[in-house]
Amino acid sequence: MATFVLLHGGGSTAWDWHLVAPLLESAGHDAVSVDLPIEDADAGLEQYLDVIAAAVPAARHVIVVGHSLGGFIAPLACEHLDAGGLAYLAGMIPLPGESFADWWANTGHDLESIDDDPEVLYFNGVPEPLAREARARERDQQGGWMSGPWPADRHPAVPTLAILCREDNLFPASFMRRQVRERLGIEPVEIDGGHYAALSHPDAVAAALVDFAVRLAGRP
Repeated sequence: MATFVLLHGGGSTAWDWHLVAPLLESAGHDAVSVDLPIEDADAGLEQYLDVIAAAVPAARHVIVVGHSLGGFIAPLACEHLDAGGLAYLAGMIPLPGESFADWWANTGHDLESIDDDPEVLYFNGVPEPLAREARARERDQQGGWMSGPWPADRHPAVPTLAILCREDNLFPASFMRRQVRERLGIEPVEIDGGHYAALSHPDAVAAALVDFAVRLAGRP
């Protein structure tokens, strides 16, 4: 049994995982969705890690999952919790010393043709009632840490999964394949859904995570 620590993306909440978490639990795992202190402009990454650690009971077989901007937090939480696995869901994959602000140009995302409509970028494929609820729960993403260097000197030396969402309009599939291959040296697992696949295709997200947990459990 794994304990999944589920981290939301920028400007969002733990509610994003409310459809995925029960599916993980029905498969015999624990799921902990964490609300990060994103509205506190003074909260640095250490404060984020303290909040995550406080939300996670003492557990073995921890797998940290970061969605979108949560990709900047998940590797650090993985080390902080001594986790056994790391997963990115449509995640930003940082390099040592790279800031959130610089990630866009460094990855070539600034060269992508991206729609200006937030509804198209984020909520394509999400049923309207869920999209409306997600919008109502949006929070103001703050934090000076976003302009500073990512503090780790490497990615965690643990098995890592990257989930690519084929209909993602914010991080297009071709862009994500390149980012995952270049920055992690692995092939992504591809599922249907847009950027908020946890709301539009929770079954596919949960299945990919459960399969990852099963593979980890089979390792020596």
